[in-house]
Amino acid sequence: MTPAEEVQRVYWHSRRGMLEIDLALMPFAKHQYALLSKEEQQDYVRLLTSEDTDLFAWVLQRSKPEDPALAAIMEKIIAYAKQGKDTV
Repeated sequence: MTPAEEVQRVYWHSRRGMLEIDLALMPFAKHQYALLSKEEQQDYVRLLTSEDTDLFAWVLQRSKPEDPALAAIMEKIIAYAKQGKDTV
């Protein structure tokens, strides 16, 4: 799989059907995923296996992932979303 195909695959897996989550994950996946280290990319993919209820709480900063690696990725996602430059 080419890097562009990988980004596209992750982008579509980032689509959850819940607006708040989609607005945070999809632009991040599209514009930032390829810039992450391999380890961070693996953590992001692992984050996508989380339940939507957890992702919703994390995106709204009502709670944080217990896993430090997932918490670090969520911090990057939230920081990127706060920039507000990109849309889905």
